[in-house]
Amino acid sequence: MKEIVYRNRLFVVFVMTSLIIISSFLFAYAIRFDFSIPSAYWPRITTLIPVILAIKLIVFWKFGCFRGWWRYVSMPDLLQIVKANILSSSLVVVYAVAVYRLEQVPRSVLLLDGIFCFLAVGGIRFATRALRENYLPVRQGTELRQARALIVGAGDAGQLIAREIRSNPQLDLNILGFIDDDPVKKKGAFQGLNVLGSQADLKKLVNERGVDEVIIAIPSASGKVIKSIVERCRETKVKFRILPGVGELIDGRVSIQQVRDVDLNDLLGREPIFLDEAQINNYLRGKRVLVSGAGGSIGSEICRQLARFKPQKLILFENAETPLFLIEQELIKNYPDLTIVPIIGDVRNHSRVNVIFDEQMPQVVFHAAAYKHVPMMENNPAEAVNNNISGTRLLADAADKIGVEKFVMISTDKAVRPTNIMGTTKRVAEMYVQALNLRSKTSFVTTRFGNVLGSNGSVIPTFKKQIANGGPVTVTHPDVTRFFMTIPEATQLVLQAGSMGSGGEIYLFNMGEAVKIQFLAEELIRLSGLQPHDDIDIVYTGLRPGEKLYEELLLDEEGVLPTPHNKICIAQSTSIVYSELLAMIESLLASAKALDLPAVREKLQQLVPEYCPAENRPLAKVIPFSAIVMHQ
Repeated sequence: MKEIVYRNRLFVVFVMTSLIIISSFLFAYAIRFDFSIPSAYWPRITTLIPVILAIKLIVFWKFGCFRGWWRYVSMPDLLQIVKANILSSSLVVVYAVAVYRLEQVPRSVLLLDGIFCFLAVGGIRFATRALRENYLPVRQGTELRQARALIVGAGDAGQLIAREIRSNPQLDLNILGFIDDDPVKKKGAFQGLNVLGSQADLKKLVNERGVDEVIIAIPSASGKVIKSIVERCRETKVKFRILPGVGELIDGRVSIQQVRDVDLNDLLGREPIFLDEAQINNYLRGKRVLVSGAGGSIGSEICRQLARFKPQKLILFENAETPLFLIEQELIKNYPDLTIVPIIGDVRNHSRVNVIFDEQMPQVVFHAAAYKHVPMMENNPAEAVNNNISGTRLLADAADKIGVEKFVMISTDKAVRPTNIMGTTKRVAEMYVQALNLRSKTSFVTTRFGNVLGSNGSVIPTFKKQIANGGPVTVTHPDVTRFFMTIPEATQLVLQAGSMGSGGEIYLFNMGEAVKIQFLAEELIRLSGLQPHDDIDIVYTGLRPGEKLYEELLLDEEGVLPTPHNKICIAQSTSIVYSELLAMIESLLASAKALDLPAVREKLQQLVPEYCPAENRPLAKVIPFSAIVMHQ
């Protein structure tokens, strides 16, 4: 029966609307004459009904009242019904005056007819939605079979989630109400659901009302707030899920399909990033853009973010075949109109780099290709020099040669007072692009930030794998801390910094507070439904070669300048004379080519005097980004 109605839905709606129009007109007469219509009026009624039916059906059709599904009726639909009723009723009045001079057509009947028709046409639609969304008592028996849920956050996101849950019975969720700390919303009601209390009342409400699940719907909440809510949920052992943060809701959609389990990104909590998209658009839209290391964690996300700004051409330069193929296919699928040029090649290959730049003529370059694993580079210093220094130099020289407008280099906090080969080579690369900037028409800009959550080979995937294998989770030291960013956050700030740079700047990103690696390990174990130290052991293995307890973002001799963006500042770094730097790099590369590793280390020390191997480094004091800026 339901399938027959769906197939003939338009006919059913047409018939029901016709019956409503006729019934409203007759009911108006009945009300006017106290449900006893004089026989003298019936001839006029019978002649008016076909005309009124024709007028109203035509107007309703023109206003789209037969389109759409009643279960999804909304305020815009109601406004269309209001407009259609006003117009059609006005036409009926004009007809009655022009043809019958209102003889045997009481004015009150015409007014009541319009009101009753609107109430019936709109009412039947909203009653259908109310039934569909479980507002009426007819459906209340189904609640016994549904999981009982609370929504934390009665704002726009929470209300949209509540509406979607009510309109989708397959989700098997019965929303009991909202929790919100906003005093304005306290004891209020939204979507027919009460605000039952604040976050402090969560534990009591879960126990008293038998809550099965908590949905956290505050996309702009800080990590501190999310962590507090999660802790309360854990205390009551209730299931909890979260709507992604603002950074993940770039397109503005909010849906129950986006609700997911809480992860470390939520607990570490970053304030939402607001980009000056117009400024970014000015230097990317319609440009030929090259990304080195396009298949890596950072490089591939830079490509995703770049594609949103509609460059003329996106050139993907990558040494690894499979990652290059994967990001190319993803971009082709999501941006079918974008010209994508995948190129396999090595940044260390002088001829290959020059040919690519000559053929593709990029206008903007993002240099993300680098060796990044600290312990591995300690054992392979010559390769670190070749890739991170020589590769950067070849790319920068090629950019300078063809007159690239802007060259954005991705650096790391490990380049600050480095204790390892990787950080030292990245510092030399920073120095080279800064020195080259002084003699080039190309604007060379450096961005410096810390660890990226979830990047290939980083600590989070490693911990997850160890937990999946039953432990133990290995942490180098109980006091080791790191700065962390999410991949989208880091790449968005890279694009923003690139738009601001005029050349020679080193941009620092607000990494928030340093986070203990032990905290990450314990939280990941808890998020996996286990208890740290009980279900999964944590074992301390000692610092690895080249590692230090704390990372820093700024050298002692570097000051900082603010920028218009509250998450970015500029390090006032001094640059060595280009000719002197080039001679020292040439000597270093010669030692690397000869695999003279002691000479490599010695010459790195000459280039970066603050380089001090971890075993010789005194403990550093961690200074947060906010303190750096305020100090200035």
